[in-house]
Amino acid sequence: MKREALKRIPLRANPFLGLGDRVHWILFGLFLIQFALVWLNLWTSFPNFGKATLPQEHSGEQARWPDGLLLVLCAGTTVASLTRQLPGQNVMLASVIIVFIAAIAHTLGATVAIPFGPYVYTDRIGQMLFHPLPWAVPVIWLVAILSSRGVARLVMRPWRKTRSYGFWVMGLTAGFVLLFDLGLEPYATQVKQYWSWNRTNAGLFWHDTPWVNFLGWAATALVILGFVTPSLINKKPVKQPSDFHPLMIWLLVNGLFLTGAIANHLWTAAAIEAAGMVTAGIFAVRGGTWQG
Repeated sequence: MKREALKRIPLRANPFLGLGDRVHWILFGLFLIQFALVWLNLWTSFPNFGKATLPQEHSGEQARWPDGLLLVLCAGTTVASLTRQLPGQNVMLASVIIVFIAAIAHTLGATVAIPFGPYVYTDRIGQMLFHPLPWAVPVIWLVAILSSRGVARLVMRPWRKTRSYGFWVMGLTAGFVLLFDLGLEPYATQVKQYWSWNRTNAGLFWHDTPWVNFLGWAATALVILGFVTPSLINKKPVKQPSDFHPLMIWLLVNGLFLTGAIANHLWTAAAIEAAGMVTAGIFAVRGGTWQG
């Protein structure tokens, strides 16, 4: 009798079912709104978002909070999107590993110029997490690694059953991170003045950035991927649909870099950035829509 009575009791729906998906779309919507405002301000200087509370010599500078908010929303929607495919604890562990290794690398970079070369952060980059590391730098790495890996997985989707799939994804991810930094450096140094490079005898520069910086970014990306990949492997045997969210994030962020380059007449940077975006977009969409 008790069993029959229990069967007749209606089960309440789980209030948390689908919560991660809703959080992701809310964050993505907020990100798109903030992206549009920052993009408009970058391109036309309107709206101006108000002036920052800075010393008199910097009184003409714009407030830093719009860029900071955009970065936080970008990281939030990227992480939330990943939780739709992987357990939340895996995503959190991967995020902590990325931020931790990036923080160590850039603390060394700002202190002893290894592995990126000699550079100095300016006041425009915002608050320091601890000296000499701005809070924004590890978050930039979080977005760069996770979005680039998502693009690489789309490109490699037709070959996901091959033995070398994992190594190809890691290599392509490092390549997309490197392309990300090619757009970031002119944007950060000449458009926003977040940091500046000291002159070296490197002999080869990309908009004042020495070539050793890109070697350092590629090496750091591979080290991060070596530690973080086990947490990002989907253990479920069920085939999942293609996730184009990382591609959208990667293209939008690089589109912001492209806009900054065009607005400041950095034509070489704009051309390379545009070519990279088109190439990555074509191969990612082609791989993501592959049926097999």
